[in-house]
Amino acid sequence: MKKKVIVSLCIVLAVILLFPVRLLYKDGGTVEYKAVLYSVKDVHCLNFGGDAEEPYLDGWVIEILGFTVYDSVPWNN
Repeated sequence: MKKKVIVSLCIVLAVILLFPVRLLYKDGGTVEYKAVLYSVKDVHCLNFGGDAEEPYLDGWVIEILGFTVYDSVPWNN
């Protein structure tokens, strides 16, 4: 009986921590999938301070536990 309770709690905890919520931004088409442990952002936003030849910023940003592990968006710094 105890083993079933522990397994059930582990499954519920995994569902809470790993399943993302889809967030849509009104900046040109950015979509973010955000869970407690990670975040994946498909960036497609207007490039206000950049070249006229590239009106949009496109790329991916992946964060795990709040740390950015991959960023392919050419941000204007």
